[in-house]
Amino acid sequence: MHLSSLAAAQPEKPGGIAGWAVDLVENLGGPGAGLAIALENLFPPLPSEVILPLTGFAAGQGVLSLASALFWTTLGSVVGAVALYWIGILLGRRRLYAIWARLPLVKTSDLERTEEWFARHGTKAVFFGRMVPVFRSLISVPAGLERMPLPVFLGLTTLGSLIWNSVLVMAGYLLGDRWELVQGYVGVISKVVLGAAAVALVAWIVVRLRERRRSGADRS
Repeated sequence: MHLSSLAAAQPEKPGGIAGWAVDLVENLGGPGAGLAIALENLFPPLPSEVILPLTGFAAGQGVLSLASALFWTTLGSVVGAVALYWIGILLGRRRLYAIWARLPLVKTSDLERTEEWFARHGTKAVFFGRMVPVFRSLISVPAGLERMPLPVFLGLTTLGSLIWNSVLVMAGYLLGDRWELVQGYVGVISKVVLGAAAVALVAWIVVRLRERRRSGADRS
């Protein structure tokens, strides 16, 4: 099947950023999917829950092989993650601490505890983080900040990304022209993750404000 026939075989194409990603897959096949996924790591509004199932659907239509779909999307994931890893390295601990010191409600000890946690659990965070919507991109930055050895980072990122990509690509491959169903399910998971993060942030702010009020009362 030629690339141009993919558009006719699929349901109505989404608009906006998602539609642009669909065009990349339609016009460039595997390399287009890899480019879209690399950009998705850098710009999370690009939806992997659209790109990956669509790539699986394209493989089912004969536009590219399943192995090619997994290779290009995983390569794109790794390239995007490495870019964020180097952003973390370039930012550096000194700049991070300088920025942190200017933020309201936070303490240097908060950042120190975060670094200690990452030193103990960083490998698990990078591996499993690649399979968590929203945080799958962000986890690369602290890995760079903490100077995780690049070969370790590459290995964990590749394996974690391959698992995540395989699930969504295979879903699109098996669902055929119903591949858009994946977007709905992953979208729900993303909203749950964001909701949980928002609740945790609000709880943390409330606790920190109470601590400040108690500290002010003790001084008076």
